[in-house]
Amino acid sequence: MKLRLETAAMDALTVRLFDAIDERNMAWVMAADTALRHAFGDALIDLVPSYTTLLIHYDCRAMDFVEATALAREALKNLQPADTQNGQLHEIPVWYDESVGPELPQVAKRAGLSVEQLIERHCGHDYSVFALGFAPGYGFMGLVDESLTTPRLKTPRRRVAAGSVGIADRQTAIYPLLSPGGWNILGRTAVPLFEYARRGEPLFRPGDKVRFTSISRAEFEAAGGDTTPLEERA
Repeated sequence: MKLRLETAAMDALTVRLFDAIDERNMAWVMAADTALRHAFGDALIDLVPSYTTLLIHYDCRAMDFVEATALAREALKNLQPADTQNGQLHEIPVWYDESVGPELPQVAKRAGLSVEQLIERHCGHDYSVFALGFAPGYGFMGLVDESLTTPRLKTPRRRVAAGSVGIADRQTAIYPLLSPGGWNILGRTAVPLFEYARRGEPLFRPGDKVRFTSISRAEFEAAGGDTTPLEERA
């Protein structure tokens, strides 16, 4: 860990702990999250943990930048990694099928795998939730098996269905609502991520883990899933 404090705005400070994305970062990021929340108390407006950083938005009526920097530095002195076992594990059932996951064949071919092997590999790891963003309830997760590393689409889609599960580089995520997107789509889940976020209770939080499980079309439909092929939404 290499602690650096950077100006983000007149009332915001970026705490940079690492330079590269790594699942092992999360124990330190979550420890810093706890320490900073305690230190800033009522002066904290928002604290946003991410892959390698935390963004502190503080009340500039309560303290100035120099005071905020000193407070953050003191709070993170002698920081020890958190117990990441405290994060919640979410099992997300996914219907992997080319009709709702049109990049399944391409990602499998790129990895030198059959589609079945790709699905098994994507389901074979518990992914850390690094950050929330892009859309309400959208969790950036990783890291996928290195063999599945896949660049974003050259031309993003205008409409990606809610529940679509995708891969970009070594990250994976679920689109919580209908939106544009450039990730490689492998399948779809019926879990209503946007509904959780709309109630102010996002299903995923940084530090949680996500495990994907493969289900049949019948199971997906029974759970209320929309089987409309993705490309018909263009």
